[in-house]
Amino acid sequence: MTMELRHLRAFLAIAEEGTITHAAARLHTGQPALSRTLRQLESHLGVRLVDRSTHHLELTEAGRTFRDKAAAALAAVDAALDPRSLTAPPLRLGHPWAALGGHTIPLLRRWDEEHPNVPLELRRIDDRAAGLTQGKVDVALLRGEVTAPGLVTEPLLEEERVAVVPAGSELADRATLTLADLAAWPIALNTVAGTTTLDLWPTAARPTTTLEVTNTDEWLTAIAVGRAVGISTSATPRLHTHPSIAYRPLTDAPPVPVLLAWQRGTPAHPAIPALVRLAREVVANR
Repeated sequence: MTMELRHLRAFLAIAEEGTITHAAARLHTGQPALSRTLRQLESHLGVRLVDRSTHHLELTEAGRTFRDKAAAALAAVDAALDPRSLTAPPLRLGHPWAALGGHTIPLLRRWDEEHPNVPLELRRIDDRAAGLTQGKVDVALLRGEVTAPGLVTEPLLEEERVAVVPAGSELADRATLTLADLAAWPIALNTVAGTTTLDLWPTAARPTTTLEVTNTDEWLTAIAVGRAVGISTSATPRLHTHPSIAYRPLTDAPPVPVLLAWQRGTPAHPAIPALVRLAREVVANR
């Protein structure tokens, strides 16, 4: 059986939607046909990609590995077939949240002035590597420890942490806050792309309740309505103001490194070195 792009698109739809029913609706096809396509792909690879033992489908370990490979392959095909690729390809800059904080607009403006023939596309992708490992972007602005293999990283700066609390809470009345001040509250944790974990607190003084979310919008909403408090960096208040949220300096938590990252060993976008140089200049002039 010859594998086609439709096999990859079918598998990714199943992986993202979690059910054959939803994936079939997304692809405008029937459930039996989609199931056959998945079986053909698994037969070709000689492994089971999806665990069908529960109502909500789960990827096997092989499926999780293949997901990134399939996404990268489709991204490469889409890029090759993009008419713009025959001229100056855009430089896709990913970020999971906050981009480069207050430096974001100066960076984009300077790029447009100095590189008018190479569009710089800023893309927020809710993923710890901002879509870099899946081939969705060429370079990414990331925070904290980068654990994805095969990436080149370039440190840019460090950002101080801030406490993020409901505006009407007693915590908002204080000029500064500590980790101990937050421990009595549920802590909102972005489990997909956040830099905050319970390891910030001493073992004996960790919060007992957490509220897990999957993106910045859910995280902000949980805090705004008073269900939790959060920890972020100084970049967040510059890009995410909210009348129901207060930001306060957090005095006893370590800063968070901000860096640029791109794939090692793949044909890199030729404009990445220019972006690295410009980003360094922009943050140096803060």
